[in-house]
Amino acid sequence: MASHGAATASSRARARVLLFGAGLLFGLAAVLARLATAGGMSGGQATFARFVVGLVAISLVFLARPGAFRARNLPLLAARGLFGGLAALLYFQAIARIPAGEATLLNNTFPIWAVIISFAVLGERPTIHLALALAVASAGVFLALGGGRLPRALGAGELLAIASAVLAGAAVTTIRALRADHGSPIVFFAFTLGSLLVSAPSALAPWPTAPLPWVAAAGVGVVAFLAQLSMTEAYGALSVAEAAIWQQLTPLASFVLALAIGERLTPVALVGVLIGVSGVAYGALLGHRPRAGSPPALREAAAGLPAEEP
Repeated sequence: MASHGAATASSRARARVLLFGAGLLFGLAAVLARLATAGGMSGGQATFARFVVGLVAISLVFLARPGAFRARNLPLLAARGLFGGLAALLYFQAIARIPAGEATLLNNTFPIWAVIISFAVLGERPTIHLALALAVASAGVFLALGGGRLPRALGAGELLAIASAVLAGAAVTTIRALRADHGSPIVFFAFTLGSLLVSAPSALAPWPTAPLPWVAAAGVGVVAFLAQLSMTEAYGALSVAEAAIWQQLTPLASFVLALAIGERLTPVALVGVLIGVSGVAYGALLGHRPRAGSPPALREAAAGLPAEEP
């Protein structure tokens, strides 16, 4: 019994290290995307390049594990691909217009939107915690974007990031519905394919000739895929609730790593980021509860929200 407890504690410690690493990698992916778009790639081209790398990587997984490619609900997988692909495209379009940290913070509000969408789709009920979480997260976002004052206006970049968060919330809802009888590789494949389809028109435009944006876009694909693998592995040892808190490292990492490419983070903005991610984590954990009689898989998912990486 003692040895089993020690093994469980060890696996949880390993999972926490993996989630910490995944948060840093997702933050690095946002900074690399910013470099790619600053070097001349459009947000759509950066999305397309990133998911070409992702398609190669997931294809290798399927070659190694043929049984992972098993689809049971094609309409739901298509919805996951469409919502996730549009969310990724808009996120990269936002990064092309505003600092990576700001885009990631706004996109990372997706758990709040997922909770709201789940009321209608999964029949879950709101709690008073949702309203409190929305207030806290909104206050944090205003501080982060306004530097202590209310932002004068939300520009195109901010609106694209918010739209990305809403679509990511819809994508997360489909993930939760798929979780009961689909493995993560086929769900990730649907995400990859959907992202390639929605960003394909951008691939027809002229591409930059400088090497930096190409290297950065390829780096996004590799780094994000490694982060996805780490996150998926970690979710097998931790509760979804704890994992939902750890995933709030992503916007923090984006802001800190973006300092290396000249983006600024004032003390007030840092406080806003901390408040914002705290509100999102709070809402993800306590803002909803399953309806009575829900299947066990959905009741387990209601303990928190799976991560959606754009």
